[in-house]
Amino acid sequence: MNVLYHHTVGPWMQSFLQDLGEASNLDISVVDPRDAEGLQQKLPGADVLWHVLHPFGARDIERAQNLKLIHKFGVGVNTIDVDHASMRRIAVCNMPGSNSQAVAECALNLMLSCLRHAPWVHGQTVSGQWNLQAEKVESIGELRGRTVGLVGYGGIPRILAPVLLALGSRVVYTARTEKADAEAEFMELEELLAESDIVSLHVPLTDETKLLLDRGRLALMKPEAIIINTARGGLVDQDCLYEMLESGRLAAAGLDVFSEEPVNSSEPLLRLETVVVAPHLAWHTRETLERSAHLAVENCRRLRDDEPLENQVNQF
Repeated sequence: MNVLYHHTVGPWMQSFLQDLGEASNLDISVVDPRDAEGLQQKLPGADVLWHVLHPFGARDIERAQNLKLIHKFGVGVNTIDVDHASMRRIAVCNMPGSNSQAVAECALNLMLSCLRHAPWVHGQTVSGQWNLQAEKVESIGELRGRTVGLVGYGGIPRILAPVLLALGSRVVYTARTEKADAEAEFMELEELLAESDIVSLHVPLTDETKLLLDRGRLALMKPEAIIINTARGGLVDQDCLYEMLESGRLAAAGLDVFSEEPVNSSEPLLRLETVVVAPHLAWHTRETLERSAHLAVENCRRLRDDEPLENQVNQF
């Protein structure tokens, strides 16, 4: 079975995939997302695509005449043309929970980085400054005593909530339905925005959630609140977010995702010292890659043995 892994790899991952392929009787090849020509050359021979983030659309699917399975490394399948895959009777699967630990840790890191003005402190220190501006230093904060609002209550918030409670935060959440086992207080979204010192997003991007935090809802947030987004950039009105951060209406933002990716270097948010950014790496740890690859191998086995696939998101 020919498997195509569509992502950038380093020496460790290259070696890991080689060993994994030999152990599982899979022919695993790699194509970098920046190599469009290489992708088009390899698609016709692929039985399975291991998909990460680079958009995979109808044109790609038509090129892959032997394709039987598109396996997302992660949860969100918004970068895959699922409808076209279904039309071609190609299964699309994802991996709920495979990256929850990594994303939860990244979200926590972004909260702490925002509270401690990490980009500004780093810049000042490496430029030779030691006695930093008192007004700025005196506004460094802690999680203890602050209300953290979690938008969504799936696998990632379930890891975050007890950690935040242990650090002394009050934790509230919103979701489509109240969760009986939640270690947090349920609120409707508008109330959560008005109550929270930090708002952290943990929902998928769908037609329903697109621009979930639009101008009106962003205006509900507390003065000098912090927003954390490790989910999808399209959840937030990015232009409005910039305006509110630039004016000081919001204190800071920790952003691992953007409305357009890769983010353009001219994006105004990148110029703000109150914004901590990463290039959609919240999910990306060695442990996540190992878990994901083993889950993907299991579905390749199921495909080969004509067994039901795990976590298939489409039907045909």
